[in-house]
Amino acid sequence: MLLLIFSTSCRSTRLLEEGQALVTKTAITGIDPSLEEQAHAYIPVDIRPNSRINLFIYNLANAKKGRYRIENIRNVGEPPHILDSALVDFSTQQINRYLRSKGYFNASVSNEIVTNGKRAHVFFRAVLGEPFTLRKIAVDIADPQVAQLYTERKVGFSQIRPGMRYDEDSLVVERERIYHLMRQEGYYDYLRQYMRVDVDTALKNNQADVKLIIDNPEGREVHTQFVVDSSFVTVRHDRPELNLQSPETFNLTGGLYFEDYTGRFRPTPIARYLFHQQGDRYNVDKEDLTYDRLYELNGFRSVKITYDKPDTNRLNVHYELIPRAYMGNQIEGEYTFNAGMSGFNIGNTFTHRNLFGGLEQLEVKLRYGVLFDSRLPGNLLDRVFNNDFQIGVNITVPRLITPFNIPPVVSNGLPRTIFSANIQAFDQFQTYSNRYFNGTLSYNWYSSRYRQHTFAPLVLEYRYGQLNEEFAQKLIDQGFLLYVRSNNRAYFGLGSQYTYAVNAAKLSRLADFLYFRGALDLSGNVLGLASKVINFKRNEDGEKEVLGVPYLQYAKAEVDLRYYRYLGGDRQLVMRLNPGVAVPYGNNSSLLIFEKSFFGGGMNGMRAWQARTLGPGNYNREVLDPGLRLNLRNLDQLGEIKLEGNVEYRFKLVNDIFGAKLKAATFADFGNIWRIRENELNPGGEFKFDKFLGQIALGAGAGLRFDLDYFVIRLDAGMKVRDPQFDGTKQWVISELFNSREFKNQYRLTNAPDRYNFIQYNFGIGMPF
Repeated sequence: MLLLIFSTSCRSTRLLEEGQALVTKTAITGIDPSLEEQAHAYIPVDIRPNSRINLFIYNLANAKKGRYRIENIRNVGEPPHILDSALVDFSTQQINRYLRSKGYFNASVSNEIVTNGKRAHVFFRAVLGEPFTLRKIAVDIADPQVAQLYTERKVGFSQIRPGMRYDEDSLVVERERIYHLMRQEGYYDYLRQYMRVDVDTALKNNQADVKLIIDNPEGREVHTQFVVDSSFVTVRHDRPELNLQSPETFNLTGGLYFEDYTGRFRPTPIARYLFHQQGDRYNVDKEDLTYDRLYELNGFRSVKITYDKPDTNRLNVHYELIPRAYMGNQIEGEYTFNAGMSGFNIGNTFTHRNLFGGLEQLEVKLRYGVLFDSRLPGNLLDRVFNNDFQIGVNITVPRLITPFNIPPVVSNGLPRTIFSANIQAFDQFQTYSNRYFNGTLSYNWYSSRYRQHTFAPLVLEYRYGQLNEEFAQKLIDQGFLLYVRSNNRAYFGLGSQYTYAVNAAKLSRLADFLYFRGALDLSGNVLGLASKVINFKRNEDGEKEVLGVPYLQYAKAEVDLRYYRYLGGDRQLVMRLNPGVAVPYGNNSSLLIFEKSFFGGGMNGMRAWQARTLGPGNYNREVLDPGLRLNLRNLDQLGEIKLEGNVEYRFKLVNDIFGAKLKAATFADFGNIWRIRENELNPGGEFKFDKFLGQIALGAGAGLRFDLDYFVIRLDAGMKVRDPQFDGTKQWVISELFNSREFKNQYRLTNAPDRYNFIQYNFGIGMPF
């Protein structure tokens, strides 16, 4: 990439004509750094430096006989930004106006063009002078009722005050907030143009007086407050020929009239999210909330709200709704490869968006995956390492269905009740097989705009998974009876789960905020109480059974706490702490099952390690038989305690590369997992307060992010700094980086077929956290 950029920079001007110069640099000097980025926005794109890659592509596609094409121009890449002195002068004026809008009324801006052959550098130099500050702020509002409203509410929204630097943007914000306040309080006809500002800068000591003026509508002495009269809902197809000749009509209480030209919708579920009621004062917030909830129902392609005036101060509300396609089907597939194994997954998702006429959504998912291991002997079918078949059904109802009445929470997100069921059949070569069923009833709601709750009072699980007999016997022969018992994963689970998240909606914003997510998972308490009354059958290990398998008893808690610090521009610092603990007890006291355990490594955690290759504690897989290391596939590296932390600095590299922003990050990760109790499978893997700090893994690295607005493509490279599987000073594996061949060869002798990688590459979609 560096060689390509160097070569394109050398050849970027070869197609220009005499007298033309390519703009390769623009700079603004003499202004406050906080204003510099916005000032650059007043320089037209046509005289900013090109993206070298995009210019190279354009030159490659449009070069003809040493010149640019003048016809049949191919629209790829980016045309050269050729110096235009008129645009330079225009930019100078625009930058000067921008500085005046920020209170620098005495500022002057000049420009200088430096050419070197067919290249041009453009410099804008500003002399700011002292900024003007506000001395006095006066208000002149013609309508006494509006004047009283502004006086009562301005403390909550007004940001202009004496002594601050004059800033036109602050005045624009003030106008927008007054406009919003008026439309919150019923002033449907209020326009932004009713407010104007007089500024007097002819004062001493660089001071300015500001006067806010709010006029009455022409020919009227006051502004009119409007009240909602009736509401009319019309559901129709976007193609008129599909509409019913006679719509289904309903007259509901409260002046609500419903017409359905599709014949598919019940009025009550829609009426639940129309927040303007008869007799209410018009409020733009209720209008916006209605838009939000109707779109969140996921059943309408278009929502349009209009008004008419049956009287001088009354409004009729008209809702025109156009549904999305009722049913949809999506097929997707992927090819996977990793460490000598490859395979594919194929899936089909069927969706019905209005199952019972109340915007209930049905989703049916089918998925099949197969993985081949090239290290196994025989033909292609003999190399099948695992097969995975899954069926999932979800029904989402856009309200909370409970056996008792609860106060409606309508202003903070759409509440949902979700019924789900999943079935899985999984087989892995000479290791184990699983048959799994899961059924869940869950509720999702918001207690405020940024506080989300998910409560699953019923989580039902049934799994019948067995290790291959030959493999299980091999484990027993090597002394791992405990592992065999814990991984013959036949169990029944009946429990509850609760998740609480704060500020999840802000994760894509560049702002300062704290994010919190806490999850609690409990299983077996009801069955434990029932066992006091019911004499459950016990297996040979003394575990009580339901439906022929032991039932689970455990408690699991996990916290994800992050601090996001915005540093200006596209720069951001993120700090994260992610602890967790899972405690098996009662009927499940020996060892936590695989599905509920924590693991270390992976693209969203300790990025210098592959998933399930870190820990627990000081555990080193060299204690295993080589054949066992191969067959376990790192399933021995699990734990009941987790502590992980990350620090990541994010910034922008290039504003436009193939239509995306190229961003980058540097990061440091620390953490590990541990067992609660000692066990023979993982020597050194148990958690002890006096030892755990010496078992913390450290990794560091850097990555690229291609930001396409809709999603982010991420590539990270993590380097091991401290690896707790070794002892003493040998944990600082960073010292072996430049002696890596000898180190890796020695590791292969003790841990084959495992290999040691100092650097781990991670490819993913979306941010790591």
